[in-house]
Amino acid sequence: MMETDNNLIATAEAKIGRIQYQTIVQSGGHTIIADEPADMNGMNTGMAPYNLLLASLASCTVITLRMFIESKMWVVDEITINLDLSKTEERVHIDSKLTFKGELNDEQRKRLITIADACPVHKMLVGNFEIYTSAE
Repeated sequence: MMETDNNLIATAEAKIGRIQYQTIVQSGGHTIIADEPADMNGMNTGMAPYNLLLASLASCTVITLRMFIESKMWVVDEITINLDLSKTEERVHIDSKLTFKGELNDEQRKRLITIADACPVHKMLVGNFEIYTSAE
């Protein structure tokens, strides 16, 4: 593991055995199953890695929005985000659509789009990101 100047913010462990592509992922005291869909020769027992990436971005975005909305005491009963991931040879693209159930004007909605783009996972995905891999 490479030493960094930053504080550790999360850890995760993934283990795969002989059940075709079923992976047990543990992080933050929780366990989930990741897998590949049947059309990719998986068992479809959990979300695929791309789906997990979108789930992370989606949950971070709505949590960030909820925190901001509460700090402003705006009346919003529900926040929904729909994400679509597409990929070309040149780039990866995520389309994000927010829906709010509540009392918001156009200016507030524009502000919430800015806040959505400032969630920590969003900033990580579009920012300076490095991964160092080693083996034992």
